[in-house]
Amino acid sequence: MSDQRNEAQEIVGLNELIIECVNDVREQNDIAPGADISPDARLFGREGMFESLALVNLITSLEEAIEDKFDVAISLADERAMSQNRSPYRTIAALAEYAAELIAEQR
Repeated sequence: MSDQRNEAQEIVGLNELIIECVNDVREQNDIAPGADISPDARLFGREGMFESLALVNLITSLEEAIEDKFDVAISLADERAMSQNRSPYRTIAALAEYAAELIAEQR
């Protein structure tokens, strides 16, 4: 039970970290802020808030933020991510879950 609680807390923390990075990338790329961003917000694809270059900026920014916060170096843009049936870049929540999985593998 404690492991599940820790994992859930980590996902919440990652969602918050991703939202911070999303806001930074939106500001850097002059993308108008929309409504409040939630974990269900679409990042990429149909109705996503980012085009491919801004998504690359987000991923790079997030990898650096994760390394700073968790002291773990991960690569969010690798063959594994690209080959999944459901893209980890579709929503903030999906990206948080994927990042948590990679972080857990590095520990």
